[in-house]
Amino acid sequence: MNAAKRHEIFTRFKAANPHPTTELEYTTPFELLIAVILSAQATDKSVNLATRKLFSLANTPEKMIALSEARLISLIKSIGLYRTKAKNILATCQLLIQHHHSQVPRTRVELEKLPGVGRKTANVILNTAFGEPTIAVDTHIFRVANRTGIAPGKNVRVVEDKLMKRVPIEFRHDAHHWLILHGRYVCMARKPACSCCLINDLCEYEHKNLDNNPVVAMNS
Repeated sequence: MNAAKRHEIFTRFKAANPHPTTELEYTTPFELLIAVILSAQATDKSVNLATRKLFSLANTPEKMIALSEARLISLIKSIGLYRTKAKNILATCQLLIQHHHSQVPRTRVELEKLPGVGRKTANVILNTAFGEPTIAVDTHIFRVANRTGIAPGKNVRVVEDKLMKRVPIEFRHDAHHWLILHGRYVCMARKPACSCCLINDLCEYEHKNLDNNPVVAMNS
């Protein structure tokens, strides 16, 4: 795919959704951090259902630790891997208190030292909480980048590196959100809604599904 096509793709994404953001519910960087840790192998909808109650009780590292592991587990047990996630959250809160004055660090190196935080999670925090032009590659973005030809790669790191090089700088901050929403609501894994896709004439996927799909719109 050439640069002109990529520029037009993101121009259309921006026109359709000028201010994209995460579908996780949060009000502070700390809440976003906890929500993203919980979101591994879980849907944003299931995480939001759990965090509405959780954050009403504990929205700081100190309050989270005060809950106790058993209470935290009871609040997040509807989410997959909840026991491991509870341990990681409490360990992360301890580190935030001990080394970061209870604040979420603003560097990748420090973020990745937190239990339950890998490169993808760090990218989400840096982008969504702190405005950095990072791109967190999840399964949706990996699929869209490969299927469309925007940034094909054999693994998520290759795709991330290609996206960081190929997405025009003017679109880079929001690219993560546009791509994930496109993959979630339009370019689905099993049956992409190609006939109502706003970039189907630019996409280089060889097996487009051009049946009469229902109209699908990315959430704004």
